[in-house]
Amino acid sequence: MSLKALNELRSCQRIYAEFYTSKLIESSLMDLEALVGRPIVALRRVDVEEGDSMIEAARDRKVAFVTAGDTMAATTHVDIRIRAEEEGISTRLVHGTSIFSAAPSALGLQPYKFGRTVTLPFPEPGFIPSSPYERIMENNERGLHTLVLLDIKEEEGRYMTSQQGVRWLLDAEQRIGSGLIKKDSIICAAARVGAKDERVAANYPERMAQLDLGGPLHTLVVPGKLHFMEAMALVRFAGAPPEIAKED
Repeated sequence: MSLKALNELRSCQRIYAEFYTSKLIESSLMDLEALVGRPIVALRRVDVEEGDSMIEAARDRKVAFVTAGDTMAATTHVDIRIRAEEEGISTRLVHGTSIFSAAPSALGLQPYKFGRTVTLPFPEPGFIPSSPYERIMENNERGLHTLVLLDIKEEEGRYMTSQQGVRWLLDAEQRIGSGLIKKDSIICAAARVGAKDERVAANYPERMAQLDLGGPLHTLVVPGKLHFMEAMALVRFAGAPPEIAKED
C-alpha cells in the first residue's frame, strides 16, 4: 500500500472493504486494520452490489472503500461511484496496481497486444458456457493475447487455480473443437503477482494442466502472435520451451 493510500485511510471516519473480486496477498484484514489503526468492515458481494450502507454512511462522514488491485477494474465499483455522485457525494480514487498490467509485465508480454479479457467460471451443473472460449478464439485470430481471469468464490473459500483453468480450456476444446488449444499451443500462468513468492510459467497445455503453482490468486494468458522479444521473455522468465523463441 502506498503512503498516499495509507494517509487517506487514516483520515476516514469509516472504512469498508471487499475481497470477493480479489484477495489480499501476504497480508490479512487484521494486518490492514493494525496498519490503519481502526476497524474495517468487510462487505459481502450482496452488500456491495445491492446495499446502500456505504453511501448512507458517506452522507455525513468521510468513508473509504478498499479493494485489492485497481478498484475501478470491476463494473460494480463504477456503479457505486456513479450512485454516490448522483446523491451529491463527491468521490476520489487512489489507484492501485491491476492484474491487467501486472500479469503481462510479470510474463514479459506487451500490454498493448492484448484483446478482450475473459473470465472462466467454475463449472456448475447445466452451466458450462462456451463464450470464454469463443472470445479467446476471436482474439487469437487477430493475433492478440488474452488475459484469462479465473473464478473466485470468496465466501466458499474457492479460488480457481491455473491447473483448473487449463483443464477448463482443454475441456472446451473437446466440446467445441475450433482448434484454439492445440498440443503445441503455449499457455501462460501467473500466481500471486507482486508477492515475494510470485511464480510465472509458460508451457504446452498438458504440462500446464499438471503444474501446481501454489496458493491463490492465479491468472492465465493465452498468447496470440508472439513478438520475438516476448517469446524470449517467456523462455527466460517463465520456463517456456526454448523452441518458441526460434526466429521464423
